[in-house]
Amino acid sequence: MLKLVVLSPGMTGCTHELKSEKTSIGRVEDNAFPVAEPSVSSHHCEVLLRGGEVLVRDLNSTNGTYISGEKVTERTLNPGQILRLGQVEMRLETDAPAVPRKMHFDHTAVISGGVTLTELERGARGGGFEMTGSGFSKKDNRVNQIFIVIGVVLGLVIAVLLIYIATTIKR
Repeated sequence: MLKLVVLSPGMTGCTHELKSEKTSIGRVEDNAFPVAEPSVSSHHCEVLLRGGEVLVRDLNSTNGTYISGEKVTERTLNPGQILRLGQVEMRLETDAPAVPRKMHFDHTAVISGGVTLTELERGARGGGFEMTGSGFSKKDNRVNQIFIVIGVVLGLVIAVLLIYIATTIKR
């Protein structure tokens, strides 16, 4: 069974099972799924069951209908996707058991071949790809040398100025 589960604070856990071919959603009570929230239009959208698909159709709502963050006028909603009406978010869920996905790895995989440091320094070759220059090279210390020279020169200038001031004050 398909159902819409509200995720927005203050309404969390509120659900509506999609039993009929057409379910209207809106702020007023005459909707099949009334959502009492000011950002939801009185007749905001409708959810249509078409075979195995769930189709959402906006009813010219003021604040829009969004599926996974994208504004829609009519779009298929898949289980797990977020439907947002104004400021209210809800997710389409199904009672069907989720397909288990094994993500456990019990050992480290070894990649044969690999690349040696010498190959990296020469650059990669083969497979239609060639690097120019070396993959890894010693960084140029030119900038550091410039800063050191400037620091020494400034230090000497300051030292000379202090000596000049000290000798001028004693006179």
